[in-house]
Amino acid sequence: MKALIVDDEARVRKAVRLLVNWDAHQIDEILEAGNGNEAIGLIRREKPALVIMDMMMESGSGVELMTWVDEFAGNTKFIVVSGHDDFDFVRQTVRHGGIDYILKPIEADMINNAVSKAVAAWRSEEEERRHRQRQSLRLNEIKPIYGEKLLSALIDDKVNAEASLRRLNVDSIIPQSVQASRLILVQTDSGNNPLLKRFGGDSELMYYAIVNICNEFLQLQGKGIAFRYWGGPPEIAIILWDVEESVVELISRINQGIYRTLQFRMHFGISTAGAFPGELPAQRTEAAEALLRRNLLRHEDYCHFSPAAGAGGMAEDSRNSGGSGPEAPLNFADVQEDWRMAVISGTTEAISAAAQHWTHELSRRGVVTPQMLNSWKADALLFRSRLVREALGNQSDSVLAELEQADLLSPSPLPSGYSFSLFAWRDWSFALMQQLSQTLSARHMKERNPMTEIVKYIDQNYPSDLSLQEVAGKFYVSREYISRKFKQEYGINFSDYIGSVRIEKAKLLMQNPNLKLAQISEMVGFHDVKYFSKVFKKQVGCSPKDFRGQAEH
Repeated sequence: MKALIVDDEARVRKAVRLLVNWDAHQIDEILEAGNGNEAIGLIRREKPALVIMDMMMESGSGVELMTWVDEFAGNTKFIVVSGHDDFDFVRQTVRHGGIDYILKPIEADMINNAVSKAVAAWRSEEEERRHRQRQSLRLNEIKPIYGEKLLSALIDDKVNAEASLRRLNVDSIIPQSVQASRLILVQTDSGNNPLLKRFGGDSELMYYAIVNICNEFLQLQGKGIAFRYWGGPPEIAIILWDVEESVVELISRINQGIYRTLQFRMHFGISTAGAFPGELPAQRTEAAEALLRRNLLRHEDYCHFSPAAGAGGMAEDSRNSGGSGPEAPLNFADVQEDWRMAVISGTTEAISAAAQHWTHELSRRGVVTPQMLNSWKADALLFRSRLVREALGNQSDSVLAELEQADLLSPSPLPSGYSFSLFAWRDWSFALMQQLSQTLSARHMKERNPMTEIVKYIDQNYPSDLSLQEVAGKFYVSREYISRKFKQEYGINFSDYIGSVRIEKAKLLMQNPNLKLAQISEMVGFHDVKYFSKVFKKQVGCSPKDFRGQAEH
């Protein structure tokens, strides 16, 4: 059994390690995290049975961590150890299922008693979960699939819909008296790895388990039927013909049953009520749109009504509207220039700031939907493509192919259907910009040494009016980069280097006695012979005339 200690003070983590009798509780692995964000990553990867956590941390607070554990790692037990005797913190701990709230300084007896209770509760629930899972698997093996093809035909096969309904009536799957219905879609995702592992990687078995749990609540009371919809991507649909009951209450009971068995809660897209079966195709579109437009920042809302639901649907529970806030949704165009400058800068700080600003704006505006995320991701990838083509020209196709291949190995920022994290979106944005910046920089370095090429360019174009801005733009580097490199490699600044090149060229031309100083000055890029003489004397130590005289002798 594993335990995780979360506190931003190392001395507190050490004290907890020393005070708890881990062997007595049969805990053989103790992990540590310095903040809530780090803890979430460890919980995802290590699945500890117990988390002992602080409430006030600089990065990822205890309340945020508790909320996340309750939502996405409900089988993990946690104990709060805090230096704040705050009733609201205690209330939050109780609300999210915490075992105990212990005040610092920590007493050995108190924390060991709390750990003992947490371990006992975890073992009891783990045994119950295993028992329910065994029951669910047996149920999937022996329970017939309820005419899924016939039920799907009611939605997407107009030609055979009437014949399918007659068969469903005869088989008593749908009562002949049904005149009106709602269609509900259950948000599922075959890529949900934690849930899929419970079924040995068998996504079909996962779908059937969810269907059967839904039908346990629907069919006993003759309210409707859940089934695997075969008309498109993998979906679970519910035809609900008891349209008088509160949909929110029914879905809440179903979701609680799913959670007890699978430790996951699902999201439900709900259509308006309409004539059965004629309105089913339009109702499926409504339900799918409701899921696409659900507000991902409202983690505790699981019932999502389509905009067409109007007052009837929304009156069931206005909190589920996920309506927009006072500000318009954020567009990628609003941050595109920030991203571009961060990528070109090549600095981790600038890239991190751009990703953080983007996430902050999403959180501040209060609405993030799957529909928005799909659009933002597409815009971000288009931005990447344009920047690569702008910077690399003919080389861009191979670079873009490499980046797209790397995309397949990186986590998607889009919600899995069960969860969404602004932190994950921030990390994805940061990774995309950083990888793009590093790729462009590496490709430029591979093709040429920037400073070698810049010096070569100056040697070839010294008579022209060269500016730092012009050279930086030509070689896709910043002005600061060029200035810094000239100081490091040549010990002088950019303009002084150009001046030294011009003077060296002038010294060579002075060996030709037929050239006047004014001609030489113009030929090496000085348009004022007096200024040329001043610079020459400063660099060489004598005037051009004296230098020429010395050369003749």
